[in-house]
Amino acid sequence: MLNRVILIGRLTRDPELRYTPAGVAVTQFTLAVDRPFTNNQSGNREADFINIVTWRQLAETCANYLRKGRLTAVEGRLQIRNYENNEGRKVYVTEVVADNVRFLESSGGASRGEDGGANAQNRSGMNSARNNNQDPFIDDGRPVDISDDDLPF
Repeated sequence: MLNRVILIGRLTRDPELRYTPAGVAVTQFTLAVDRPFTNNQSGNREADFINIVTWRQLAETCANYLRKGRLTAVEGRLQIRNYENNEGRKVYVTEVVADNVRFLESSGGASRGEDGGANAQNRSGMNSARNNNQDPFIDDGRPVDISDDDLPF
């Protein structure tokens, strides 16, 4: 059996970080994912608003670096749970429990290294190439000389 979900969308609000009584970090946020078609009457594209949950270190990372409106990829599993509300009615909740979150846009501080690690360095390098108006595909079509030492694997 397989339960795997991959989504790309924008956050509708900043992630909400909480801790369980045992001290485990959990973050919740909502991802707006565009539907692949437009509304026939108005021509506007509709979106689905999907609840995302992350746990532990991933939860803290999401809370620190994700912000409202940021384009994000989420990979995880679909979970449907239920509980009884104050009125005694059964409420069903559908959410994606994410085990992999990718930040697809750099934040305003990424070029200053606020994201930390190699990603921030790579992004600032890409930003400087863009600022110099250098086309990364300028040699498109010509052979590229790459030695085995240049490969990361």
